[in-house]
Amino acid sequence: MELLTKAERDELLENGRLQRAAQDAGLPEHDFKPVVKIFTAVSNATWLLTELDPEEPDVAFGLCDLGLGCPELGYVSIKELESIRGPRGPLVERDYSFTADRPLSAYAREAREEERIRT
Repeated sequence: MELLTKAERDELLENGRLQRAAQDAGLPEHDFKPVVKIFTAVSNATWLLTELDPEEPDVAFGLCDLGLGCPELGYVSIKELESIRGPRGPLVERDYSFTADRPLSAYAREAREEERIRT
């Protein structure tokens, strides 16, 4: 199962390239809007992803919440998310209706206050 569409993967990679270029030039980091929301209905885990590492395109960056009340910014493996399975098949899915309306920092600030990601 592929969690990301080609268009999402392309946008995440482009964001990763732009972020890397800003870091290499010593410029302020970009605060992208999340490109995709991935979640599990059974455990309330949620990931809002903004970029893929251009050198390791399986590694995504975003706001990660494992449903334990401690959302944090960090990295996650797309392949690992795709491999999570339950008795009836994949447990992780993409939220097809999600459209970000603010940058990741705003979601992170709210998530820390609420102890969960709200979209």
